Amino acid sequence: MVHGKKLAKETLLPSVLEDDDADTLSEKLQLGEQRVSRTEVGVRGLKDRRSSPDGNVLDGGERECEEEDEEEEEHVISDEDYDTDLELGDKEEGYDPTGQTSYMEACEMLRVVPASSFLRHMQDSELNLMHRGLGPQGTKALAVPLVTNTSILRLNLRDNWMEGMGGAAIAEMLKENCYITEVDLSNNHLGDYGARAIAGMLKENSTLLSLNLSGNRFTDRSGEHLGPALITNTKLQHLDLSHNALGECAGQILGESLSENTGLRSLSLAWNCIRGRGAVMLANGLGGNIFLRAVDLSFNGFAKEGAIALGQALKENTILEELNVSNNRIPPEGAIRLSMGLKANKTIKSLNIGKNPIQNAGCFGLLKSIQENPDSAMETLDFLDITVNQDFEDLYAAVKEIFPALTVNHGGKFGTFRKAKA
Repeated sequence: MVHGKKLAKETLLPSVLEDDDADTLSEKLQLGEQRVSRTEVGVRGLKDRRSSPDGNVLDGGERECEEEDEEEEEHVISDEDYDTDLELGDKEEGYDPTGQTSYMEACEMLRVVPASSFLRHMQDSELNLMHRGLGPQGTKALAVPLVTNTSILRLNLRDNWMEGMGGAAIAEMLKENCYITEVDLSNNHLGDYGARAIAGMLKENSTLLSLNLSGNRFTDRSGEHLGPALITNTKLQHLDLSHNALGECAGQILGESLSENTGLRSLSLAWNCIRGRGAVMLANGLGGNIFLRAVDLSFNGFAKEGAIALGQALKENTILEELNVSNNRIPPEGAIRLSMGLKANKTIKSLNIGKNPIQNAGCFGLLKSIQENPDSAMETLDFLDITVNQDFEDLYAAVKEIFPALTVNHGGKFGTFRKAKA
């Protein structure tokens, strides 16, 4: 009967992606470590045991043991026992409105130490478990009570080394939970495996508004999963994909998705590897998007071609208010072509193009475009670490008379340091 109760509890828990989806050695090793008991919590149903990747690392004797285990499982889940224990499980859930009992049982089955902070705050509207070292197993245990939790609205699991399998458990939980609106999964080494699980969740979840996936080692393969999800999902408003390894292919896919996305209000792709055609396609996608208000593309490789495409996008986009393209290897010619978009744009309030080799000529051209656009909404121009000359300062003074609220930041004026030394 003990086994029956465990099985009843298991039927109430979320399932994670099929094991045979793990196609890298590291993922298979992660799966191999999950053999805690014959009734795994929140990982997969018993019907999928025969497809377990554990068989890939067992010798002949261990395979025989596994077959015996499967025979025992088949005996345990007889129709009579299954129905009876499921009813008892429902009664137990009725006496556990907080989810504390199910969490403690999950921790026991997975052999992890319960997070005391979670037990103390599981009925708060915000749960902060940053830097707790949960790992994949601890994350799966945590996902069990969160499936039915109705109190937590904001969930912060930053830096817990949950890896792909832990991320998949959270993704499965978010398919069922319809109360959580903000989730921070940054710096968790989710990888492409975790990105696929998150993408699957985004196609089904209709309550999540903010998602932070920064620093999770996503590659172009992750972009292949996330791109279609951003077309399907219309509720997510804020997405952070910064500090990953999204490259040229991901830029193309995300560009196509952004042109069709109708939910996002802010997007960060800072500190990635988007360049070349990927940068051009991403800029084209921004041109066709009519919902994004703030976009951070800093620390990529847009260069001249990307800047030209951004200039064209600014001519077409009538919604975007904040754009950050700092540290993108944009030359003076690229900045001047970008300025052509500013000459026609009526919504951009903040442009950060600092730490690019645009020199004084690029700065002058961008500021000149503001002067020639009577409908400009520009409030802040940031030319950080770029020095300008007296001609730029004179132009700035003239533009300030037209737009007194305009603020321009730069790296100083030519000759200033020489005079200061003298």
